[in-house]
Amino acid sequence: MLGRVRLAGDAADRPVRLDLLARADSLVLPHRTTRARLTGRLRIAGRADDPSAEGELEISLLARRRIRYRLGFDLEGRRLLLDGWKSVSFRRPLSSMTVLPYTLYEDGARVGEGTLRFPIATGLLPFLAGFRFPRAGGSAADRYLAPRWDGTPGRTEVWYTTLTDPATGTGVWLHHELVAPRDGAPAYAHGWIAVFPKEGPVEHARFGPVPWAGRQGGHGGRTDTDGSTARTDTATDGWTDRTGAPTDGWPDRTGTPTDGCTDRTDAPTDSWPDQTDTPTDGWPDRTGTATGRADGFVAGGVGVAPGRLTGSAGSFTWALTEELQGPPLHTFPRWSWRRPWLPATHLLPATRARYTGTVRHGTRELRLTDAPGASARIFGHGNARRWAWLHADLGGGDVLEIVAAVSTRRGLDRLPPLVFLRLYRNGRTWPRRVERTAVGWAGIGRFRADIGLPRWRVEGRAGLRRIRVTVTQPPDGTLALDYTDPDGTAAVCHNSERADADVRVERWWGRWRPEAAWRLSGTAHAEVGGR
Repeated sequence: MLGRVRLAGDAADRPVRLDLLARADSLVLPHRTTRARLTGRLRIAGRADDPSAEGELEISLLARRRIRYRLGFDLEGRRLLLDGWKSVSFRRPLSSMTVLPYTLYEDGARVGEGTLRFPIATGLLPFLAGFRFPRAGGSAADRYLAPRWDGTPGRTEVWYTTLTDPATGTGVWLHHELVAPRDGAPAYAHGWIAVFPKEGPVEHARFGPVPWAGRQGGHGGRTDTDGSTARTDTATDGWTDRTGAPTDGWPDRTGTPTDGCTDRTDAPTDSWPDQTDTPTDGWPDRTGTATGRADGFVAGGVGVAPGRLTGSAGSFTWALTEELQGPPLHTFPRWSWRRPWLPATHLLPATRARYTGTVRHGTRELRLTDAPGASARIFGHGNARRWAWLHADLGGGDVLEIVAAVSTRRGLDRLPPLVFLRLYRNGRTWPRRVERTAVGWAGIGRFRADIGLPRWRVEGRAGLRRIRVTVTQPPDGTLALDYTDPDGTAAVCHNSERADADVRVERWWGRWRPEAAWRLSGTAHAEVGGR
């Protein structure tokens, strides 16, 4: 932008040039307030040339009808603040979006004012060519580890890992759970480890319950960033920025102090708290990408952190490293992780993983090297009335994930099991839309599940393909454990990390013809639960 400035003590205006780079961690949408970090170069003829100017940009086209700039820069050893905004007007769209009146401050006192203009003739094409979609900071898998719970009673959240040792055929199940009772009692954490040897009985041990020691996050504490909390997301209620000017009462352009950078509508902007701006403690944004510091699960000496699972329970101790492979896999609709409208939601931060480390039980030790498995996340109101689950590593990077469940909600509890099936094969997920398997087309063509023990089945058709899955959980390799939901009711799951699975996919070519088939013997991970 080009323009002029009149500094205090100067008898005439001076030319000004401002070249900026703005980085926002979420898409700029007209109905939202988006904040971005500014870096660039500010030049005032004969007085300043600062190539490391930095500050904040607020884009609020509809909510506040303004584009606000706050930029700190050096001028002859002094630190000044440029504060100005474009007042968006639909009657004058061109001038209101290209003209920036501003004021300069030093320690809260006005020391100059001026106007900048965006040169449409020479700057429009480079400006449009400079747009880029935001990239997530860190891996999506790590960000999905962050707690989803926001302090609301009546919620449960789970981090779990299942794997199979390729050398011995032993399965391992690690379950970490946060429960927030519906009656408002303090949240607590608990869980267990279970080992499923190829020969011999299943062994397990529980840890907890202990008071929840992790942080809270969730919908009430989302951020539109996808990394650690940024400078621009810090509440501006009194801290001093690099300009040295406190941000809880800067003078406005008339020289009258305001209560939080009052804008022209006289709406307090202290901490910028509008309906689109929520505190930034690290949660998924509207693009579906989970965000924030991934501090995972912590309960006493048990922890789930990016790339590492550690803990002890009874005579068990474990220390595992986790190498995630493949993209995230949303078993339920992607939006359900951001909006808790469904009774529960489920996802895999990565389609598969490899685990290395040790699991000790008394004097015995299981050494794992690149053991295949996966970790998953659950967030919701509690367990279903009935459910079945399968994770099958089909080899070659292919994975099948199934959740079939009957809800406890009134009305939904009368429906047959809703099936959520995701087949990740050759780098693509089928069916393309996750809702397809659960609801079909207005209920027609939905997938069907026959839940039971020791055998259960799922089958369905989407497009030109159909799939049939048969899962067998051996009675001597199945562990029954009880759960307590946030409302205090009990549920029981029957889990096996040594299950068998038969998966057959057919394609229509004038008639149904086999397209792919897999047979897993003792390496499928499955569960059936109920009340």
